[in-house]
Amino acid sequence: MTTLDDRTSSPTGPTVADVSGPSRLAEPDETISAEELQLAARNHGIPLEALRYDVTPAGLHYLLIHYDIPELDPATHTLTIGGAVERPLTVTLADLRERPRITRQVTLECAGNGRALLHPRPVSQPWLVEAVGNAEWTGTPLAPLLREAGIDPDAVDVVFTGADHGVERGIEQDYQRALPVADALREEVLLAYEMNGAPLLPQHGAPLRLIVPGWYGMAHVKWVHSIELRTEPFEGYQNAVAYRVRRDADDPGVPVTRIEPRALVRPPGFPDFMSRRRVLRPGPCTLDGRAWSGHAPVVAVEVTTDGGQSWTPAELDPTDAGDFAWRRWRHEWVATPGRYVLGARATDASGRTQPVEQQWNRGGFANNMVQRVEVVVPAE
Repeated sequence: MTTLDDRTSSPTGPTVADVSGPSRLAEPDETISAEELQLAARNHGIPLEALRYDVTPAGLHYLLIHYDIPELDPATHTLTIGGAVERPLTVTLADLRERPRITRQVTLECAGNGRALLHPRPVSQPWLVEAVGNAEWTGTPLAPLLREAGIDPDAVDVVFTGADHGVERGIEQDYQRALPVADALREEVLLAYEMNGAPLLPQHGAPLRLIVPGWYGMAHVKWVHSIELRTEPFEGYQNAVAYRVRRDADDPGVPVTRIEPRALVRPPGFPDFMSRRRVLRPGPCTLDGRAWSGHAPVVAVEVTTDGGQSWTPAELDPTDAGDFAWRRWRHEWVATPGRYVLGARATDASGRTQPVEQQWNRGGFANNMVQRVEVVVPAE
């Protein structure tokens, strides 16, 4: 692992850029580094057995924190709306609670989910498939606030700034993301102050965060304190550099936006401690899991027990949770002694279907390759 002492500093001493290096790909035989392990210890995925919950308990919901959890006081926290507007606004959390209150189930998934399964592996937060959760988010719609401020007709982007501050790839920054004005004005977009009926927890963005249903997690800015409308496209790091699907370092790439369809299997039976391979008793077994997409509702899920050689339609449970919440699927299977590789693939109403093989990109983003769950059914 490269240390600060190994890097070239300016003649007058180290600079902020010395703290972090450029993005890179792991060497073919390179194992997870201490830096990646440190990220994995701070950020966690959902335990796959928790797919049984329609609404993910807050402590089991996946978590990604770019920098530090900021120390914010809900009693004094304010949100400013400015930039290309007619009437700049400053509102308190109490003001927001007085506005129309909406609760929506929304599935959030990290844009890098599945990154550690790619070859070569992009070196970053080493997600497998667990970076997802489905929660009930309560807050007030964003669009009425923006309209109240008076949107300049020339405004193109809405920039959201969080209170978390750090260095990434040598660039010191507040965490900032932008949405095109049309997306920010969607009626589903919320300024949320509650999760699962309780005030937001510090790690989930307390006291205020953005919820952008259908988009990957990077868009759901936590600890948000300012909103700025701009008449030029936002070129901040998290928009113009990070979260872009690119083939190589020189490729400008395309931005990561909506969640690609994905289905996960809730692993049956019981696990080996180290490998997490499953042991399942012979006999009838209900395989189940969750499926979601940010492009359109999921309309079909197929299941494989032979690593993708054959597929069988699964049954989708009815749901009234809305278009942006995951949906349960199930499939009846009779397990006989042997070794199996289970998986599931989702198809949404837009016609998008999960791939069986990896779709590689340099950042490891929007990878929805079918999950593999190894199962051993021992002979009795």
